[in-house]
Amino acid sequence: MDMSRARGTRERLVVIGGDAAGMSAASQARRLKGPDELEIVAFERGHFTSYSACGIPYWVGGDVSAPEELIARTPEEHRARDIDLRMRTEVVELDVAGGRVRARDVDSGAESWTSYDKLVIGTGARPITPDMPGVDAPGVHGVQTLDDGQALLDSLARTRGRRAVVVGAGYIGVEMAEAFVNRGYEVTVVNRGKEPMSTLDPDMGRLVHKAMEGLGITMVNDARVTELLTGDDGRVRAVVTEDAEYPADVVVLGIGVRPETSLAKTAGLPLGQHDGLLTDLAMRVRGHENIWAGGDCVEVLDLVSGQERHIALGTHANKHGQVIGTNAGGGYATFPGVVGTAVSKVCDLEIARTGLREKDAHRAGLRFETVTIESTSRAGYYPAASLMTVKMLAERRTGRLLGVQIVGREGAAKRVDIAAVALTARMTVEQMTALDLGYAPPFSPVWDPVLVAARKATAKVQAGLR
Repeated sequence: MDMSRARGTRERLVVIGGDAAGMSAASQARRLKGPDELEIVAFERGHFTSYSACGIPYWVGGDVSAPEELIARTPEEHRARDIDLRMRTEVVELDVAGGRVRARDVDSGAESWTSYDKLVIGTGARPITPDMPGVDAPGVHGVQTLDDGQALLDSLARTRGRRAVVVGAGYIGVEMAEAFVNRGYEVTVVNRGKEPMSTLDPDMGRLVHKAMEGLGITMVNDARVTELLTGDDGRVRAVVTEDAEYPADVVVLGIGVRPETSLAKTAGLPLGQHDGLLTDLAMRVRGHENIWAGGDCVEVLDLVSGQERHIALGTHANKHGQVIGTNAGGGYATFPGVVGTAVSKVCDLEIARTGLREKDAHRAGLRFETVTIESTSRAGYYPAASLMTVKMLAERRTGRLLGVQIVGREGAAKRVDIAAVALTARMTVEQMTALDLGYAPPFSPVWDPVLVAARKATAKVQAGLR
């Protein structure tokens, strides 16, 4: 047992997880309290800290040349700030009653206990791995960590074939499809849903489907993978569904993630319906004064529906870390919730959403109207103006904005930020039509596409009141 610290007035903050939430919390706490007041010990089981997992597909695809470009702060930089960062060390047990954690050195297997006064849980999420034959075969990869990205690139260097199959068509799936297209691979995406991007409504997902096929990607929708076949060398050679078989020299699993809360569950900490840790506005684990949690291992409040959701995004994780570090360092901060904003792309196609989909609104018991419009990214007469489709949901009778989805080319995705602000402010679609947005022909039509959708939604809501 680690009994080395002088008790005195100095407290110890232990951080589990060395990526966005955990190390943001550690860094912020250190800004507020020096090492003479607060000792900080952080555990990370991997080889890297404070990196952008969202950038892995772009590293694999060649847009980013090296993993170092995805690292915001190295272990050495954290240690220079008086954070005792222990790499390749995995916390395997959490003793809440005793105020201590048991950690294991990944390489040597040596174990030791470390006590804490304050604890931060930033264990992230784990990829969903289907239980099927061949899923552990060489050539089958996930892309959750930088170690995963390096393993995939090493695998590609040893593979002569040029056929890639991506299982899943969410954010990771479509981004990895783009990565393989950029590397000159023949790409097939096998998707269990009726359309790609289940974060969109199916009618908007259909636009993504058509665009991906236009890029030469083979889309297989409404298909359940049952088995991964291997060759005589034991390496993956095909993906099998209930109806067909797709040859593969490499397979990437992009099915999604779940909160990594096995430690928390065993320790009896409160979990939500998505198995994420439940916290209060200060990101403190409910019912535990000296334990905080943030990042992909927690559930967050959806400000539109009022329900808890699990959303794995680095933007949230970094904000959680700032809030946690402020509170653990003796200050005060809160994280009010999210509206569910996300953007992505596959080659030149931009995809964005915020707020609720139709099925989310139904699940929340809301009655709503929907409108879909087509517009252009710039004034129609200005060179390189491109089409985009905007879908908007508004609450029936009140006209409150409920959600926006956008699919288009250059200039489409970031327009969703207008809607994200409007959702946070609980604006009606009629109020949105008066927004004073920037205009010039190179940037927008006179009526921005989001405002065109708001005008149409306003008319539909008002028609329903007559």
